[in-house]
Amino acid sequence: MKKVAILVENFYQDLELWYPKMRLGEAGHEGIFVGPERGQTYHGKYGYPCKCDLSFANAYSKDFDGLVVPGGFAPDRLRKEKGVLALVQAMHEEEKPIAFICHGGWVAISAKILKGKKATSFDAIKDDMENAGAIWLDEPCVVDGNLISSRTPADLPAFMMELLSQL
Repeated sequence: MKKVAILVENFYQDLELWYPKMRLGEAGHEGIFVGPERGQTYHGKYGYPCKCDLSFANAYSKDFDGLVVPGGFAPDRLRKEKGVLALVQAMHEEEKPIAFICHGGWVAISAKILKGKKATSFDAIKDDMENAGAIWLDEPCVVDGNLISSRTPADLPAFMMELLSQL
């Protein structure tokens, strides 16, 4: 069984958080919600609640085999958290799978892990991705080494198939 951190903060895209959690469980892995405060309940854009399992302050790359960054408006909050950026950078250095979807690319941008890497995102942040040095592609799932990226909830099946194959 592999352990995968799933970042959570208010206004996450509901499907982009819960679909990975469910698919990981179906595959025999554990998705662990990591957010600002353990035990706190965060709400998605459409109101679905998510109780945080672990705080950023207590999340270490050595404890995880992969990472998921859902989209929505949460990534704009997540990318301001030093603990999030440290976790993403450490996991990238260790070449563990980092999967981000939709606006989740903002976290990868702020972690400074995109320069020269192929990636995709929701088209509204294409310029941000390219300005961070990414080679932006309009495809359902783009893989460059340990980085896995997708555009929207419609791409979740391809997104999760790739993450599961890397685990």
